[in-house]
Amino acid sequence: MASTLDFIEVNGVKIPFIFEEDKRLPIVSMQLIFTGSGSVDEGKKAGLAKSTAKMLNEGSLKKGSVGFADALDARAIQLSANAGSETFVIELGSLKEEFDTGLSLLSEQLKEPNFTAKSLDKVKTMTLSDISRKEADFDSVASDELKAVLFEGTVLATPNIGTKASVKSITLDDIKSFASHHLVLSNVLIVMGGDIGMEEAKHKASVLLAPLAVGHATPERHFQPRTTPKESILKRPSTEQAYLYFGSPFAMNEGDSEFYKARVAMFVLGSSGFGSRLMEEIRVKRGLAYSAYSRLSVAKTNTYFSGYLQTKLESQAEAKKTVIEVIDSFVRDGVTQAELDQARKFLLGSEPLRVETLSQRLGRTFSEYYQGKPLGYSLQELELIRHLTLDELNDFIKRHGEIRNLSYAIVTK
Repeated sequence: MASTLDFIEVNGVKIPFIFEEDKRLPIVSMQLIFTGSGSVDEGKKAGLAKSTAKMLNEGSLKKGSVGFADALDARAIQLSANAGSETFVIELGSLKEEFDTGLSLLSEQLKEPNFTAKSLDKVKTMTLSDISRKEADFDSVASDELKAVLFEGTVLATPNIGTKASVKSITLDDIKSFASHHLVLSNVLIVMGGDIGMEEAKHKASVLLAPLAVGHATPERHFQPRTTPKESILKRPSTEQAYLYFGSPFAMNEGDSEFYKARVAMFVLGSSGFGSRLMEEIRVKRGLAYSAYSRLSVAKTNTYFSGYLQTKLESQAEAKKTVIEVIDSFVRDGVTQAELDQARKFLLGSEPLRVETLSQRLGRTFSEYYQGKPLGYSLQELELIRHLTLDELNDFIKRHGEIRNLSYAIVTK
């Protein structure tokens, strides 16, 4: 089984259609993915994209929030909207026999969403409550502060959920405007699969999308992280430990042909948990933290290296020094053959777990298309990892010394 890429045409717009038929279970799922429609395009109203998604989850004007939810529950239909940094996603899933009912409800919701003052007040209250809870979660505080440091002066410096001030400032007209400009045919692509034939799936998707406006495709944007190190220390009297979040630029864009080398390098450095350089040096050898991780984020809008750990207040300086030493040694000396072999064995051996469900396979095909790669590239990437030599990997690591330019967000007493 494999997901395929095709296209449907709706009102003169050619829309990508990612599909896989899977008859093992009598279920059907569909995602409407509106690209360029996440928080990166909400302007100065931080939290507007997520608030719009929450408003859409309030059902339709005809049935209201409770009536719409009851209609979904009565048929065990799952329907939800969510907004990330780059995309706005509406997801529908149900038993095959109830899928037409789900499509009917989604159509009703898209044509007349429950965009009322009452719904907006409810969404604002819930969002402000979520923001208050995040303020007491010091991991979340440090993580958000690191993004604020790395992407200072850009829309990425503010959490997707928004701030209390920005959420309070959102109006009903803001919600309606965001939806009308972003939930359009020129932005949408479809991911669909399950116990349904391709032609039938195409027809149902075309009928659903026909009422949407053509609109204009949201232009792609990219934000560079800061290259000059900066440290931000947030004092929280109630904390009993220090939260160290660190990050730096990484010279790579989404779709880069050397990404497979980055996957292996990051596995060795800090994304693999026990056995990684950071975990070995910080926890095993020095006992400075229970865990320490790092990862590489590569997206259309931004690319950066980041990591984090928690440590005792009195160990804060030593932990920070150790992070610097580990990363400096990693860039300078590279990895060993044993580390490469271990990373290769895991990445190749765990591949079946990444494609065992329909949603995983559809998600992979979407990622390949979204990143501008040919379908099936993930398998090609595994072959590149299989034949990657130690010299090639260490040369790649040495060429990315920019990860030494670490910025910090630290929550401490």
